[in-house]
Amino acid sequence: MPEPDSARLPYKPDYAVPPGETLQETLEALGMTQAQLAVRTGLTPKTINQIVKGGHALSLETAIKLERATGVPAHVWNALEMSYRERLARVADRQSLEADLDWLEGIPTGDLIKRGVIQPAKNKVELLDSVLAFFGVSGSAEWENLWIERLAASFRRSSHVPMEPAPTATWLRLGELRAMKIECQPYDMDRFVEALRRLRAQTVEPPEVFQDNLTDWCAAAGVAVALIPELRGCPAYGVTRWLAPTKGMIQLSLRYKSDDQFWFSFFHEAWHVLHGAKRDMAVHYGADEDEEDERANRFAADVLIPAEHAGVLPLLRSKAAVAQFATRIGIAPGIVVGRLQREGLVRYKDMNGLKRRFVWKSG
Repeated sequence: MPEPDSARLPYKPDYAVPPGETLQETLEALGMTQAQLAVRTGLTPKTINQIVKGGHALSLETAIKLERATGVPAHVWNALEMSYRERLARVADRQSLEADLDWLEGIPTGDLIKRGVIQPAKNKVELLDSVLAFFGVSGSAEWENLWIERLAASFRRSSHVPMEPAPTATWLRLGELRAMKIECQPYDMDRFVEALRRLRAQTVEPPEVFQDNLTDWCAAAGVAVALIPELRGCPAYGVTRWLAPTKGMIQLSLRYKSDDQFWFSFFHEAWHVLHGAKRDMAVHYGADEDEEDERANRFAADVLIPAEHAGVLPLLRSKAAVAQFATRIGIAPGIVVGRLQREGLVRYKDMNGLKRRFVWKSG
């Protein structure tokens, strides 16, 4: 039987109960008047009355006085006061959050719920609260300052590839959270190069075989790999980031489901880890490439099909020839097909049967 909503959603009442109500109930149980309590504590009757009505904060010193006069421990009064003040703040915060509800419309909340990142909410304000917590910010203004400025500095826009800030920031945050959970050794370039060498041989394996190796071998070299399926409105296929000076990160969107696109994207991002600046992040989407991206593309192409074998590519005219060549150099035949298509040696509709289509779990 599924859990009721009350078991899954935190209890957040939209009202606050002052500790004075408990004090009044205590006085009635003791048969004591507010005036008598004032005499016992040395406080004025007006102060006692204001405490009962919630108009006067219950200080630590007052809590001790009440402990002696009523027998209720000071820590109980302190806890009641703290809870009350927190509730007041939450009620006020809830009212201020309502101004951010329009901003929430741009966030792909349905995807976040579907992926199990946030829980369904009873209303939009609760949903907004969950989304802000997901991003680690207190409001939409803080989100704008943190995420949009980062995107502006890290994402090269293209008129051919529209970028929607909210979905892109959401995808980046998903990767950030995933990578933060991956324990990595301090970054070591030599170890990472060795991991890349070993991973090239994994291109012939299915995801259920290579995915753990991809994560583990890169983590041992100080690079967290986060595979986060794409979100609509986010054109990025990969991003390279440094979460710390000794922890790099590669995030792939898996926009293209075939093995040639996946491995080319991975080795492209690997070049940015090896040779790029250790800035916050650099987002790539395969359009309007600059000199660094051209070098990254060349690196990926040469790792997968080394230059000494590239001369054979124009001679590969059949699926059988491609498969034989791929076996000889130790990579998946779909990668060879992708290279042939990109270089115009075969049409994009040719030989696609040699490519493997990967199916990924949402993350």
